[in-house]
This record gives sequence, C-alpha cells and structure tokens, in this order.
Amino acid sequence: MTTPRKLPIVLLATTISSFTTPFMGSSVNVALPAIGRDFSMDAISLSWVASSFLLAAAIMLLPMGRLTDLFGRRIFFLSGSLIFSLSSLLGVWPETANLFIALRVVQGIGAAMIFSTGTALLVSAYPAGERGKMLGINIAAVYTGLTVGPLIGGLLTQHLGWPAIFIVNAALGLAAAVLALRMEKEKPSAARGEPFDLSGSLLYAAALFALMYGFSRLTSSLGAVLIAGGGVCFIVFIRRQLKNRSPLINLHLFLGNRVFVFSNLAALIHYCATFAITFLLSIYLQHVKGLSPSQTGLLLVIEPLLQAFFSPLAGRLSDHYEPRIISSIGMSLTVVGLAGLIFIAADTPIWAILFCLALLGTGFALFSSPNVNAVMSAVNSKYYGIASATQATMRMVGQMLSMGITMLVFAWIIGNRGIDQENGLLLIKSAKILFAILAVLCVSGVFASLARGRVHKA
Repeated sequence: MTTPRKLPIVLLATTISSFTTPFMGSSVNVALPAIGRDFSMDAISLSWVASSFLLAAAIMLLPMGRLTDLFGRRIFFLSGSLIFSLSSLLGVWPETANLFIALRVVQGIGAAMIFSTGTALLVSAYPAGERGKMLGINIAAVYTGLTVGPLIGGLLTQHLGWPAIFIVNAALGLAAAVLALRMEKEKPSAARGEPFDLSGSLLYAAALFALMYGFSRLTSSLGAVLIAGGGVCFIVFIRRQLKNRSPLINLHLFLGNRVFVFSNLAALIHYCATFAITFLLSIYLQHVKGLSPSQTGLLLVIEPLLQAFFSPLAGRLSDHYEPRIISSIGMSLTVVGLAGLIFIAADTPIWAILFCLALLGTGFALFSSPNVNAVMSAVNSKYYGIASATQATMRMVGQMLSMGITMLVFAWIIGNRGIDQENGLLLIKSAKILFAILAVLCVSGVFASLARGRVHKA
C-alpha cells in the first residue's frame, strides 16, 4: 500500500492521464478537416489519422497489460506518459502525411501503456474503503476529457491551428510523467518470473493489423487476402491462448460464463457502432454545412455531455434492476439515433443533428455503466484485473473496427479523392451507408445484450 503522503500524487497522475487520452481523441476528430487540408490527404489517408492511433493501442494493450504484471506498473506508466508526450510534441512538425500517421502510431503505443496501468495503480494504492470514490474521480476525468475535447479542440484549431492540440497533449503527458517519477517504487509482482507469451503477442498483432489494413484495401484482391489471413491468425491465437499456462488473456474466463461473454460482446458491438459517428459528423459539419471548427466542437459536445450526466444514474439503476434491461434500452436509443442519421443530407437542419446526438449520448450512458457493472459482477474478485483488461480490449477493438468499416466505405465510394466541398455529395452518400450499417450492427447488439441473462439473484 502506498504511504498516505504519496496517495494524492497517484490520484493526480492517473486522473491527468485518464483525461488526456479521451481529450486527444475527441479534439483531433474536430481538427481532421484542417489536418487533411494541410497534408492534402485523400479520404482513406484522413481515416488513418484516427485509425492508426486506435490500431496501435489495440495491438499493444494486451501485451502491455501482461508486461506490467511481470515488471511493474509504475515504470510502464512513466514510459507510456513520456512516449505519448514526445510523440505529441513531434506531431506538430511532420513534413509528410506518412510521418504524421507514424507518430500517431507511437502515440497509440504510449496510450496503451497508460491504459494498462492507470486504473491498476489507483486500485493498488488506495485501501478498499476508498477505491470506489477514487475510481469515480478517475471516471469523471474520462468523461470530462470527452466532453471538453470537441469544444477546446475546435477553439484551438480555429484560432491557433491544429498543432496547438498536440502541444496541449504533450504538456499533459509530461505532467503525468513528472508525477509518476514521484510515486513510490512497487514491491515485486506476484507474477514476476512467469513467462511472457511473445508468439501469442505477435499473432494477436498480425491478426488485428491484417484485419484493419484489409478493410481499407477491400476494393482490391489484397484486401480479401489480408482479411482472410487476419482471421486465420486470430483463430490460431485463440487456440494457443486456451492451451497456454501463462496466456495474454485468460479465455477460460469466457467458458460457461454467459453474462461475461454476452456483456463483452455487447460492448464490442456498441463501440463498433458508435465510434465513427463523431469522425463522420465532424467532417460533414465543416465540409458540407460550412461550420467553423469551434462551431462544430460546440455542437458535438452534446453527446459526451449527456453521457457524463446520465452515466452515474444508469450505474445506480443497475445496482437495483437487471443491467441487461437498462443496457438494452440504452442500445435501442443508440439504434434510433443512428437511424435518424441515415437520412442526413446537405439541407438537414442543425436541430435534427443535435436531436440525434442527444439520443446517442443518452443511449450510450444507459448502456455503458450497467454493462460494466454486469461484466465485473460476472467474475470472482480475483479476476477483476483480467475483466477490466478485457473491457478495455473490447472498447479498443470495437473502435478500431468502426474505423475499419468507415475506411471500407470511403474506399468504395470516395476512393482516392480528397474530402472537400466539391466531393460533398460523395461524403453524404458514404455517411448514409455507414450510418445504416452501424444501425444494423447496433440492432444485433441489442439481442446480445438481452441474451446475457440475469446478474442479480432473485
């Protein structure tokens, strides 16, 4: 246990990092049109600005989680914060689009190191009676980052240019790293000395990369080959994990645990169905509706704002009523919001966009907290760490697949054209198709959510 005088340092460091990573993602989404113009990016390249970060984080999350168990959390939190900060700072001056995307990959690696350590550092530092309060502060930081990201990102982009977003994130990452230096050194982990599954890590990375890159190249035969190869790697990875005594992820936790399996499946589907929304609407509002970055950020803030407002209420409700009912209602609202966006056009009124965003924010809030409650309630306390890592993996892979589907549709409809006002009709056509696909996906998620069974005993 951390000494009392060091507890505020752990809380402040993890809270800053919990704010920074969602702030980066939501603020960069608003800046995408400006980034695309500066680098003369086509539709697919612009998609990779968001996707490269997600892909790197998704690939590295499980291996980093295992490595932190073996070698200590503090050193990985410190290293991840420094990597995130340095790559953010270097992202201000890249000369080419490819170099910029490469730096986004490095950012994703740093973020994975932070994701896999922050919550564990906080839980291990505080006594059991105070953990709930501290985790509440940590989660509030996540929602705050999501909420203010579009607004601050829009203001920075409009008045100082999009590089200002990366300078702010570099400063936040550096602040977390400085605080990490002042944390107490950890005692050796109980897992120290156990083997690390390097071959499993490489299979997992190959599977995710092949699937994601294959989506962006599916209009050619190479895309189909990559997706097939990624599927094979993923099957081999699962079979090896089931036989490995020191796996990256304990898949035996899924066997015979209906609530755990379907709750994680519902999370994967929901993140897949919702992550690309902000990306698409940011481009639509600026290129088709002609709004400024700050105006766009002000409109997009409605979704995370409602999510932050209703999530605590939804979490409390799930303590008394079945999480599957509340989560399924939330996902159904998400379906309605996505269905409304299918009819998006150049003359769609702003109030209609806001109404759909309000439905999506409320739906996400009603889904997320009860679903997390169901996942954690489905396992024994000794598996809380694994369950938490599994949730994070579902989130990152779902977001990655959401952008993969987006790149597939962009490749099909827009191709190598740029995203600008001249190609506004192609952008609207792509958005309509994407919102329809995501809505259908979300419908399947409602059934997965309902299929999980009871959490509370009668």
